[in-house]
Amino acid sequence: MSLGEETFALHLRAAGIEGFEREYRFAAPRRWRLDFADPVRMLAVEVEGGTFSGGRHTRGSGFAADCEKYSTAAVMGWRVLRFTTDQVKNGMALQMLRQAIERAA
Repeated sequence: MSLGEETFALHLRAAGIEGFEREYRFAAPRRWRLDFADPVRMLAVEVEGGTFSGGRHTRGSGFAADCEKYSTAAVMGWRVLRFTTDQVKNGMALQMLRQAIERAA
């Protein structure tokens, strides 16, 4: 797992937020996985790596594949929150996840 994913997992535990599974496969038979997913709330978090280093998510084919994956998730009813590693580290990801959970309640 990436630094961002490991950090977010720690933040979830420290905040006492339950219900999230890591590497959740959401669109069988596709091999797509969501970094963190709560299937009951249909809420997911993706931690995007390599955003400033030319990683897969920012290059043409990787970006296009992500568009298909996230659009499919949306059509299926998932709310997908996407964050960079820096946004995880500075607490923004956890703060926004809390807001999403509150709105769903």
